[in-house]
Amino acid sequence: MLNNDIPREQHREQAERIREKTEDSRQDAEQDRAFTEKHRVLAESDRTEAEQFRRLAEQAREVRARHREALETVREERERLREAGEMARIAGEEARAAAEAARHAAVDAMRATAETLQATLQQMKVVEAMRRTLREIRDVNKLDSN
Repeated sequence: MLNNDIPREQHREQAERIREKTEDSRQDAEQDRAFTEKHRVLAESDRTEAEQFRRLAEQAREVRARHREALETVREERERLREAGEMARIAGEEARAAAEAARHAAVDAMRATAETLQATLQQMKVVEAMRRTLREIRDVNKLDSN
């Protein structure tokens, strides 16, 4: 019976070792499952964060695009204002030239008027001299007829 007990004891020990190995494997598998679950949760969290960054990057691109459009609008408005300023400068220069021409014309007209007045004055002096002469002739003729 002793002989028979030894193999049974060995089987029991072997079964116990297998059971312990199985339990260790089960615990390792459980730890691996927990580790894998943590990695899955972390990966999902990373995916969520990456999606948020992608959305933020898209929003930033949209903001940059709007800023570019606004800057282009400002640049175009500046160009229109520069053109309007240039046109105003040209119009001002033309108005200055016209005013200068009008001033010269007014000065010329004033000189012509002065010359005309001078000529009229001379003519009036001649007429006055002629009247005097005619009066003198009349007075002389009156004296002669008397």
